[in-house]
Amino acid sequence: HGMVKKPLVFTVANLLRYPIVSRTCFVECAGNSSANTLPKPAQANCAVIHGLLSGSEWTGVSLSLLLDEAGVDFIDAVYRAFPFLIVAVLGLSFLLLMRAFRSLLLPAKAVILNVLSVAAAYGVLVLVFQEGWGEWAGFTATGQIEAWIPVFLFAMLFGLSMDYEVFLISRIREEHLRGAKTLESVEIGLSYTARVITAAALIMITVFLAFVLMDNVVVKMFGIGLATAVLVDATIVRLMLVPSTMVLLGDANWWLPRWLGRILPGERAA
Repeated sequence: HGMVKKPLVFTVANLLRYPIVSRTCFVECAGNSSANTLPKPAQANCAVIHGLLSGSEWTGVSLSLLLDEAGVDFIDAVYRAFPFLIVAVLGLSFLLLMRAFRSLLLPAKAVILNVLSVAAAYGVLVLVFQEGWGEWAGFTATGQIEAWIPVFLFAMLFGLSMDYEVFLISRIREEHLRGAKTLESVEIGLSYTARVITAAALIMITVFLAFVLMDNVVVKMFGIGLATAVLVDATIVRLMLVPSTMVLLGDANWWLPRWLGRILPGERAA
């Protein structure tokens, strides 16, 4: 390892850029271990990696591919089920909000905006921990995101975001049921809930950012992802996008087909 200046690690995400490389392989600097002792697919991938490194400071470094079958099985199982989790969460959220607010547009808008909050958290995680944009703040760039984090963040953040949505829209709907116009309903609802939403968000962000103080980089990822999503959701989404889109939509916010309105329980506007 005389020529090696830093540990060399190829993750699944890195390897997938090259078609010949199997998803089941992790590459690490492996001292004097020989590729001849590895299975044939691993030998082929090892040759590919050697080719990629030829002519660089890594020339002559002995590499091996380590098959982490348990880890790969876990990732495959989780991401096979992830699409079903997304559909279930989005579908149930839409149905419950439709039942609560007696509207089709409000639950659809809520689902879309919640997805934006989660996507923002994913983007920040990639920039900080995968692309290295957070190195100035002491965050170590790992080159990948821990496999279970996107799944767990999606489920947890959707619940947190929906709390703010229900709290805000419920207050706005109360004014609408009393006969107020949409603009007036939004103004009153926002004036009553904005401070509470902001205070609750600050508490959550403070708690989640405390995870950054831990030494474990996975815990740091989790904290940054949660804090980012709550910050975006409680400011840009809940206090800006939701009120503005409701004002633009006007009475369409409360549109519900008559046949569906007869089925759904709940109070109707005066």
